[in-house]
Amino acid sequence: MSENVRYWLWLQRALGAGANIKPVIDEFGSAKELYDANLIEWRMSPSLTAVKIKHLEETPITVADEIIYTCEENGWQIIDYEDERYPKRLKEIINPPAVLYVDGELPDVDSLITIGVVGTRKASEYAVKVTHIMSRGIAEAGALVVSGGALGVDTYAHRGALAAGGKTVAVLGCGLGTKYLSSNSSLRDAIRHNGALVTEFEPFTPAGKRTFPIRNRIISGLSLGVLVVEAGEKSGSLITAKYAIEQNRDVYAVPVSVLSTDFSGTNRLIDDGAKVATKPEHLIEGYLSDYPTADISKIRSIDELINDEQDSSANVEKSEDKYSFDNLEKGRKTRLENEKKAVSLDGDLKAVYDAIEENFTHIDTIIEKSGLSSQKVTAAVIQLEMLGIIESASGKRYKKA
Repeated sequence: MSENVRYWLWLQRALGAGANIKPVIDEFGSAKELYDANLIEWRMSPSLTAVKIKHLEETPITVADEIIYTCEENGWQIIDYEDERYPKRLKEIINPPAVLYVDGELPDVDSLITIGVVGTRKASEYAVKVTHIMSRGIAEAGALVVSGGALGVDTYAHRGALAAGGKTVAVLGCGLGTKYLSSNSSLRDAIRHNGALVTEFEPFTPAGKRTFPIRNRIISGLSLGVLVVEAGEKSGSLITAKYAIEQNRDVYAVPVSVLSTDFSGTNRLIDDGAKVATKPEHLIEGYLSDYPTADISKIRSIDELINDEQDSSANVEKSEDKYSFDNLEKGRKTRLENEKKAVSLDGDLKAVYDAIEENFTHIDTIIEKSGLSSQKVTAAVIQLEMLGIIESASGKRYKKA
């Protein structure tokens, strides 16, 4: 962290996450110079409203010391606007964050072809597989995958990058240390060891409706291009695409069936000028001349990626019948029905369900993650399987249906 980190933390607390700090910094030079300015200078400033001045006055600098202590205790890094590790790409956007909190090691984003991958949380099987293949392919070429760490498309974007042995960054819509999406905790552990969890929200800030649009501008801001997979007309992914356009980033989209109204947002993006992406090469070929460390020849063909028997994350099958329109719609409806059932779970059933992943999970792992006895877990998985929301396999392994 820079020597002036306290002032950037003070500024962020005073004005709030997502605030447009650029006019203030352009006028005063830095957070420290703003802090050192007197009240008359603040009141004369065209970049500070009366409300902002009130917040600056009422925010003590000591709040920064509490945040620094919390981060040091948990091994989290603080990268402020003046820090040399702060991505230059983020400084290009209209409202860059004053501070980033990082769990793991943030890759050198500016030196890499970085692609944001976003999409619906209620992804079809088709979207899951496409996301995994696209992300794995570009990671094989040395590109960096950025996503939001959420369920659905986000999850398989990160998994695809990790399956290729690449790095990935999850930009969170909550503070580090929160229990949000505990079912994805194992994935977050993998990300922090092979990239970073990043957020501008102070530690332990809960996720909310307001936090996700705020974080979306960081996903696009870090990226050269953003790929949208299966987005509805009012999807948060379209907010990310909107930010990408405003930030002069490229927008790519994977086409969906013209008969599907659930995810017509991606086709609308294409109608509005988004680039069609049907293979990993489409996402990085336009940047190769500026980023010679990437090697597009390392990307295997779509057939090879699909037929990779080791690609357990996507559980890819060779049967083309799986991708028929009827089967995709049937799979989507089943997924939505299962999610409704899962919401109503409580007690041991909820604890066990949350401990089971999208891929087959051994019962010993479920016992460890749920904190329940083997007898309670065994009873719970039987009930969950009867509800049809999990599936079993040989060797006492289970996965979400």
